[in-house]
Amino acid sequence: MNYKLECSLSPELEKYRDRIEATIKPYIEIQTQNNDDVNWWQSKFGGLPYLPKGFEYPKTPDGKYLFLLAQINFSEVPPLDGFPDRGILQFYIADDDLYGLDLGNSANVDNPALEDRFKIIYFPQPDFTVENMITNYDFLPEPEYFPVHGCCGLQFTKKYAPISTSDRQFTQLLGEIDEFFTTARKIYLEYQEISSFRGHKIGGYPDFTQDHPRCHKADILLFQMDTDRDETVYIMWGDTGIGNFFIDESALRQLDFSEVLYNWDCA
Repeated sequence: MNYKLECSLSPELEKYRDRIEATIKPYIEIQTQNNDDVNWWQSKFGGLPYLPKGFEYPKTPDGKYLFLLAQINFSEVPPLDGFPDRGILQFYIADDDLYGLDLGNSANVDNPALEDRFKIIYFPQPDFTVENMITNYDFLPEPEYFPVHGCCGLQFTKKYAPISTSDRQFTQLLGEIDEFFTTARKIYLEYQEISSFRGHKIGGYPDFTQDHPRCHKADILLFQMDTDRDETVYIMWGDTGIGNFFIDESALRQLDFSEVLYNWDCA
């Protein structure tokens, strides 16, 4: 499908409009919202998860509890090709100073999708009967290092944006524009604006504060959570960093979340 930019461009970028537009992808913008009454199955950042009774709460291999980073109820999300249209997808990470990114584990160096200190859980057909859910989480300790402080509901909007400067294919697809960035910062900032690289999102193109981490076939941005400091919720990845989760396209279409690549970085 051919998407078009709905904005004017500077003369320097206008001559590349066709090439920029050829990279446009749809994505879901996520905005936080104040909601003190987020229920068990609603989409949320932080807080307590939807879990059916009898389901074992996720832990690290050494028995420490993971904590809910985000919960996405896809029945609340606008349709996005290749992504679920229903069910609840949850992202858990460990409460440690690396937010579950186990750089010291040689197994994780070889396989960054090994879910030792983070976990992705998908419930394709959740049961919304409260009596059938776990509602007592008194067993969970207070987190010490967790990047999300508080809990909030979420709003979803389908949008479109071209490739971000952080994506590993940027130079290949738009390399000549990259040359402008080294001499004209205003052109760089203009492109950053139209690429909508930051923020919370599902799908689309990722952002990083350092290098692109992808070292295997997980090339679809499953979920991105940015640093966010407002009255709704406080999210801080290290020093104003960003967290990303990636998945292989074929695995996503099969709703197989067993090998998701997790990364976060900061300045």
